Amino acid sequence: MPQPNMQKMLKQVQRMQADMMAAQERLKDEVVEATAGGGMVTVKISGDLEIKSIAIDPEAVDPEDVDMLQDTILVAVNEAIRSAQEMAESRLGRVTGGLGGPGGLGGLGLPGF
Repeated sequence: MPQPNMQKMLKQVQRMQADMMAAQERLKDEVVEATAGGGMVTVKISGDLEIKSIAIDPEAVDPEDVDMLQDTILVAVNEAIRSAQEMAESRLGRVTGGLGGPGGLGGLGLPGF
């Protein structure tokens, strides 16, 4: 059985690492949006999980029900995070070809794993 070409493999891993870093940089500029409470709260978050804005529709909010508003904000933020993570996994998965995650390239010190 032929031995794998370690230099070739190392170059491929280094190229993949550079591609991953570039993809992670691009994620900072991509934004997803999530709403909750029928549009009462809208959250925008970047692909690197930085919350960019939280908008509250003043006409949809009952000033007497702060608990409901807090819960609605929490739902919108969590949905935005989930959406941003899905987007990041999709973008980064294209670079790794699905090699990330458990049993993948995590032990190689590649960012994002």
